Amino acid sequence: MGEGMFAGAHERGLFDRLAIALSGLCLIHCVASAIFVALLATAGGFLLNPAIHEVGLTFAIGLGMAALGRGILVHGFMMPPAIGGLGLGVMAGSLSLPEGGTGTLYTILGVAILALGHDLNRRAVI
Repeated sequence: MGEGMFAGAHERGLFDRLAIALSGLCLIHCVASAIFVALLATAGGFLLNPAIHEVGLTFAIGLGMAALGRGILVHGFMMPPAIGGLGLGVMAGSLSLPEGGTGTLYTILGVAILALGHDLNRRAVI
């Protein structure tokens, strides 16, 4: 199974570390958006643009599929991608909620669940 372009990178958990970093950036974005909306209503218009969330979710899904899917091939455990998939689902569902209150809380919850899935995936490989 050590063949292919992902073998060396995945053995060091690179994809999962990148995915955890992306989850952290998403968390920072959500918290910063809530703070900026509370402090500077005009700055919140840019940060709360739905396109930012849609593009971020697209990247999260793509990176999650690469990292968590490769983890299944390497270690065969289904729990990390199941948890990561739940986090992605919560994040996707949060796009349909109003921004600011409930939507932000569900986004943060989804990011935390997704990061847990990536961390479990990384630990299973190491």
